[in-house]
Amino acid sequence: MSRFTRTSTLAAVSLAALVSAQSSAFAGAFALREQSATGLGEAFAGVAAGSAGVSSMYWNPATITMAPGWQFESHFSGIIPESKVKPIYTVPAGLVGLGGSGDIGQDAVVPATYASFQLNDSTWLGLYVGAPFGLATKPRPIWAGQLYARTTEVFSAEVMPTIGYKVNDWLSVGAGIRAQYFKVRYFSAIGPTPTAPSPFAASAGLDGDSWGIGYSLGATLTPFAGTSIGIGFRSAVKQDLEGQFQHFGIPIKASLILPESVSVGITQRVTDAFTLNGTVEWTNWSRLGNPRVFNGLTGTLLSAAPYLPLDYEDGWFFSAGGEYRFNPAWAVRAGVGYEISPIDVNTRNPRLPDSDRVWLSLGATYNWSDNLSFDLAYTHILPVGDTGIDIRPGNPIFPTRGVVFKADVDSSVDIISASLKYRWDNPAKAIPAPVIRKY
Repeated sequence: MSRFTRTSTLAAVSLAALVSAQSSAFAGAFALREQSATGLGEAFAGVAAGSAGVSSMYWNPATITMAPGWQFESHFSGIIPESKVKPIYTVPAGLVGLGGSGDIGQDAVVPATYASFQLNDSTWLGLYVGAPFGLATKPRPIWAGQLYARTTEVFSAEVMPTIGYKVNDWLSVGAGIRAQYFKVRYFSAIGPTPTAPSPFAASAGLDGDSWGIGYSLGATLTPFAGTSIGIGFRSAVKQDLEGQFQHFGIPIKASLILPESVSVGITQRVTDAFTLNGTVEWTNWSRLGNPRVFNGLTGTLLSAAPYLPLDYEDGWFFSAGGEYRFNPAWAVRAGVGYEISPIDVNTRNPRLPDSDRVWLSLGATYNWSDNLSFDLAYTHILPVGDTGIDIRPGNPIFPTRGVVFKADVDSSVDIISASLKYRWDNPAKAIPAPVIRKY
């Protein structure tokens, strides 16, 4: 066997291990829900119906018709995860002695900026700039699961110009165009043989990026005074990734479609001071299927890893919350959410050991003046039930040649979010109605 053939074979086998741990770049639970400090304060209850103010346009572009005048919002969410993977059983058995992952969670700050401008009493323009996807995990460099995970990074950036139109007093519609940048970088250990990586093995990994275009649609209904119902749709976005299999220098291409989502929200004013809100959200992660991976030089399928085993289920999110306004200056809110992860024991791996989880949220708004206000929110996320990893023959994550890896996971997430909101026009001055002429 020639040196080139041996290198190509090792690269293909190592890539199989890398892409089999696909939740680092293509899984269901790396979407960033943290797009609004206001929404976070009540576990995103009612966001598609306008409960999060201007930032509700992320879920439903029609909600900008609820924001009079010229408004701006800037939100920052600090995500503080903690996740430890503790090996129980491996083949070869000696890998257990390399120990656990340590805390793989990497702290991050997620920004989101919004602006809306009311042209007249029926038409609004809006803009969202933020990061809809993201992930950063990094275990200890030497550990029992290093064949399946070392450094993992997913980065995205999106710009969405939006238009909203108020059809009448009870119906508004909206639409947005989404330009999205997506970057993936993830590494695993390699060694003399893929089944027995050295404790001091080098790392190899996929590094690629792409631009994609999508859209957003939405509508809001106000059937009764004090009741708002909203539905928003964020389309799928196709990403044609191009990059390198680092360490071996082999160019790689892979096309995947990031999933669409539907958000339904309702807000109900109970009294002048108290409002109840609710959300149901569906994300079509099962559409990913098994994207093909190609050698960028030859255009042929990689022999050891011809596809990415992304056989996920759909994701669901449910939440309920409420807001109470003490006076014109202060409002407080709280909410609880339940998230059904698209990842289960058949597709869970050490890069993103996700599971079903509960969101517990608190938040507050302080209105400094008619033009300026601030939000602060805190959420604690905890998993529901046992979170285990079981990678073995028959599991879609198990590579062509790899190690059996069974582990338990302890994890939780804390999120602290803050925002600044400013209205540039004079709130006391109403927007003039359009001029209507008779001919």
